[in-house]
Amino acid sequence: MAESITEGLFFDELMVKCEKIPDFKVITFENGEYPNEPLSYANLFENISKVAKWLKSQGIGKGDSFSLVMRNHPEFLYCLGAASILGAIVVPIDPRSKGSKLSYQIKDSSSKGVIFTDEFRPEVERSLSELPGVKVFGVVYKPGFDSDMSSKYPSLNEILEGPSVPPPDGRNNDIKAPFEIIYTSGTTGDPKGVVVKGNRMPMFKLLAQFVWGYTEADKLYTGLSLTHGNAQAVTLVPSLMLSIPSVISRKFTKSRLWDICRSNGCTTFSLLGGMMMGIYSEPRQANDADNPVKKVISAGTPRAIWEDFEQRFDVKIHEWYAAVEGGFAHNPPGSGPIGSFGKTLEGVMEMKVVRDDDTECDPGEIGELIFIPKEGKAEVEYVGKKEASEAKTRGGILRSGDMCHRDENGWFFFDFRKGGGLRRHGDFIQPEYIEKVLADLDEVTDVCVYGIPAETGAPGESDIVAAVVPAAGKAVDPAGIFKRLKESLDNNSIPSYLQIVSEIPKSASEKNLDRILRDEFRKDAQNVYNFSAGR
Repeated sequence: MAESITEGLFFDELMVKCEKIPDFKVITFENGEYPNEPLSYANLFENISKVAKWLKSQGIGKGDSFSLVMRNHPEFLYCLGAASILGAIVVPIDPRSKGSKLSYQIKDSSSKGVIFTDEFRPEVERSLSELPGVKVFGVVYKPGFDSDMSSKYPSLNEILEGPSVPPPDGRNNDIKAPFEIIYTSGTTGDPKGVVVKGNRMPMFKLLAQFVWGYTEADKLYTGLSLTHGNAQAVTLVPSLMLSIPSVISRKFTKSRLWDICRSNGCTTFSLLGGMMMGIYSEPRQANDADNPVKKVISAGTPRAIWEDFEQRFDVKIHEWYAAVEGGFAHNPPGSGPIGSFGKTLEGVMEMKVVRDDDTECDPGEIGELIFIPKEGKAEVEYVGKKEASEAKTRGGILRSGDMCHRDENGWFFFDFRKGGGLRRHGDFIQPEYIEKVLADLDEVTDVCVYGIPAETGAPGESDIVAAVVPAAGKAVDPAGIFKRLKESLDNNSIPSYLQIVSEIPKSASEKNLDRILRDEFRKDAQNVYNFSAGR
């Protein structure tokens, strides 16, 4: 460890920590019914070195990409660190990706190989059958699955159980080199791969110190997938670079979230809007407010439940806005109005809402949110999509694709995704208010409200569908739900259809994938109730 250090580079930061506090347990992977996996900096250094040596022997070097298909496991970190050493590019793929979507991301990213947990072997094998040039670099075996350890694939477990090795010679020292390709959620079509350079990581450290206000007294938690930028930016990187202990669940769990925070003493965690409605939908408990969490860092808090959520769980919400392509705004507790995602960072960038001709909108007027850097021009690189990259930053401006407005005091509010507004009889409908009414029902444990083309055929108009997941042991009464909706909502906001489903499909960022529900929706299906027809 005597080689020179590149400050801010992912592996180099861990190497420095290993020299100073090797035994510090910095991250604990929480595995539900299976034993937790606490990691010290010494554990990280040793296992990253082993994986780096193995990948190098498989032909992975500077600029080469490889895919990860796994939930949140220590091996995810080992692969990140190995890529940092080698100057390679990690492609973390949402493990729920299947079929053509999985194949697309592996191929689109030019991955030379894949590392996956045995849990996802069938899907990965199906995808690789269509990609003959892509290798399997290693399979990770985890408890809970009937695994064939005599597999034809290399076992990463055996590599990690092998003797210690030093990091490979010729470590990468280029902090501006591509480090990850993170795919967008793909909520409206094929996801786009965003190239993330190594110098993005130390920015997360600064946000943790000067925006989130983390201290040594904090303990962080997330159940978000590490394949999503949020989990890396708000939890993983701040924990590793600032030596603030964290707990990361194998996957998001709304039913055990508060118990995990209580048993581990977590003081803050990160949420996304879709997760928050799911947590709010859980049955109320007498000890809801009895927890160590002080602050929830949330992106997309539904305005309809914001204050109720804070009061019920005795927490403060620090709202923020960002995308993997860039842009940033936040609304610290007690600063801006409820429902606002805040203001941007002074001196770094300017944020505006503009019309189609880029003229600025008046307060209250809805337009596209854009970010203008104070220095230089906005840059976004989508893998293999030059035209899309240029369109995203036309004129040196980052164009979010989100339709927003600001109030007279300069606080910004999200309205809808460009091209995705839900309009009915000329009025824009806010699905979150409908979702809150349904989430408050004891018999509902998750909900997603979306639109389908209006039966009237009016351009841009939608009929509203409310998809609900029944709570365990509860039966959904459509007539009773319709009565509750009529009591709580204006007529224009009452859904036309109730769709009863076993689960709401989610993206890696826990966004509701309403397009899947929309594809499955049939007006005459047994699980669909037509409110207007009384069936």
